[in-house]
Amino acid sequence: MKGRRRNRASYEAVWFALTNHTVGEGAMKRAMILFFAGVCLVSLISACGQGEDPDAGATQETIELNYSIFFPPAHVHSKAAEDWAREIESRTGNAVKINIYAGGTLTGAAENYDGVVSGISDIGMSVFAYTRGRFPVMEAVDLPLGYPGGMTATQVANAFYREMKPAELEDVKVLYLHAHGPGLLHTKQPVETLEDMRGMQIRSTGLSARMVSSLGGTPVAMPQGDTYEALQKGVVDGTFAPMETLKGWRQAEVIGSTTDCNEIGYTTAMFVVMNKNRYEGLPEDIRSVFDAVSEEWIEVHGRVWDEADEDGLEYTLETGNQVISLDAEESARWKKSIEPVIERYIEASADKDFEGEKAVSTLREMIREYSE
Repeated sequence: MKGRRRNRASYEAVWFALTNHTVGEGAMKRAMILFFAGVCLVSLISACGQGEDPDAGATQETIELNYSIFFPPAHVHSKAAEDWAREIESRTGNAVKINIYAGGTLTGAAENYDGVVSGISDIGMSVFAYTRGRFPVMEAVDLPLGYPGGMTATQVANAFYREMKPAELEDVKVLYLHAHGPGLLHTKQPVETLEDMRGMQIRSTGLSARMVSSLGGTPVAMPQGDTYEALQKGVVDGTFAPMETLKGWRQAEVIGSTTDCNEIGYTTAMFVVMNKNRYEGLPEDIRSVFDAVSEEWIEVHGRVWDEADEDGLEYTLETGNQVISLDAEESARWKKSIEPVIERYIEASADKDFEGEKAVSTLREMIREYSE
């Protein structure tokens, strides 16, 4: 703008000199030619100067990413994930735009991880246990070790991943992990003793399926999205899951009872991962934003899990369902019954090039640490 004002002043000065001095006709013609030549020259210089203006450069193209989430859109963890995405956008000055595909609309729950690896989605959130055997080291997190809550389970899952650095996750960029509060037994008919479990068809995933077998039931593998209908139609008699599913997935509507077996409370670790090439192709400052926000969202999801468990308990009681607490003697029986699940995991690790016993002892120590 200053350059244009200077150019205009130059034109006016020349014109003033021409119109306020007495000159001959020939001189006037020569002066007029020089004037218009000067106008052209000044305009050319001005145009070149504008090309060098740093504010006049081309705008940076927005980086657009797709995020596939297995939780339904209204679920609290879909909302927490969307908040994460909006925070990324805000801190990058909207240089990044993240499109959310919740409810498995882009990739199904079991296909979510491979969808990220192959590039169908840039970012994905789902459950390790939905592809059983694919993540043997991370499976240890899901063992029935008595997790007291979602915050503890989420902190432990991230600390365990950083400590163990499992090769099974090297084909993606792990942004962060989260994990639910203690998995409990929710059934259509009351379960007060181990004997009540015998012959029951119980929805379960990953290592929780082995728990069901150890407790005398029959495990039926299926993702959360299919559980409501399976309970409603009597395909299964119950489900092992955290309290949050009773409201978040509306399962309180199709059960009648919850058995609070917190002494064997297991968790289910969930991942938020990004296509490795896509992440590494981001500018360094934008990668830093992804890293910082993801670190903060560990606590966000941990808090959301605990709040969701409280909401699930309140909702199931309002629905008229009952919650059965095991007495000390019965609880000890359940705990003893699932010990083979942990032992079998340790034994199986010998064939998979990692130390299962170290994984279990590390987790137990971390649970104590993060429960304080």
